[in-house]
Amino acid sequence: MRAKREFRDRSDVEVAVLDALVDRGEEGMTVFEVRAAVDVDIDSLEDALAELKSDSLIRVESEGGEVTLYAADRVVPDPEANAENDRSLLDAVRDRLGF
Repeated sequence: MRAKREFRDRSDVEVAVLDALVDRGEEGMTVFEVRAAVDVDIDSLEDALAELKSDSLIRVESEGGEVTLYAADRVVPDPEANAENDRSLLDAVRDRLGF
């Protein structure tokens, strides 16, 4: 799953991080898992995470010494809304014409 469209006008690294975190949903990801999913150097990842955190697009939880990252709820698309948006152009024309 991908982050909502309104959050996709960020740097490529930030969008990749958001997409990875949205895809993992409730599980969240460690920094190492994010780094493996995004495949960028640690400095680029650190900058992206700092920017996303300052914009409140991710949340960070620490439990037992392990840090887990999650996408903010407002970044995660509604699956039902996505199903409507996934309709093809042909489906929309058929509905409009009453077929």
